[in-house]
Amino acid sequence: QVQLVESGGGVVQPGGSLRLSCAASGSIFSIYTMAWYRQAPGKQRELVAHITRGGVTNYADSVKGRFTISRDNAKNTVYLQMNSLKPEDTAVYYCNAEIRRSNSDDLGGISYEYWGQGTQVTVSS
Repeated sequence: QVQLVESGGGVVQPGGSLRLSCAASGSIFSIYTMAWYRQAPGKQRELVAHITRGGVTNYADSVKGRFTISRDNAKNTVYLQMNSLKPEDTAVYYCNAEIRRSNSDDLGGISYEYWGQGTQVTVSS
């Protein structure tokens, strides 16, 4: 079994900052891409940012220059530093990871996708 556990959400005023964390645990051989998605009420889930195992990052246009994704491979953890937050950033934020659970998975190129339970971020004055 693999679990992704997010933390760090909350309520913040516009212009404020939050840092989200997501730790993966369980039967993990290696973790490839890790990502953050978000879903606002009445909207589809959207990709916020993702990072490869080697540290290559990609961001949604709406968060470029304000959010930074990073990871600690030794801790199987991904972070999302969110600065200059806006009301439109309000959403449930979900962690996502592409995981290989064993050496045989790795040799066979077999990855499994996992999601965290989500953490609420509310930007409001």
